[in-house]
Amino acid sequence: MNEKMILIQYAIQKYENEEELLEKLQNVLPEKDIQRSLDTLIGTQRVRRIGPEVLQNNESHTELPDLPDNIKELLEKI
Repeated sequence: MNEKMILIQYAIQKYENEEELLEKLQNVLPEKDIQRSLDTLIGTQRVRRIGPEVLQNNESHTELPDLPDNIKELLEKI
C-alpha cells in the first residue's frame, strides 16, 4: 500500500491534471486502488486538490518520500 502511494505522489509531480493522471496510472494499478490512495493522500494532507481537476503534492506540509528503484522503473513507463 505504501509503495502505491509513493508511486501516485511521484506521478502527481509528473501529471497534475487528475484525468491525465488516472489515465496513465490505470496501466499500472486498478482504478479502485488509485482512488483509494488519492483519498488517503488527500486526507493525510500529503496531496492537495487545487481546483476541480488539478492535484498537487503538499510539499510545504510533508516531503516526498524516497523513490525506491522498483517504483522508479514503473514511473518511467507511465
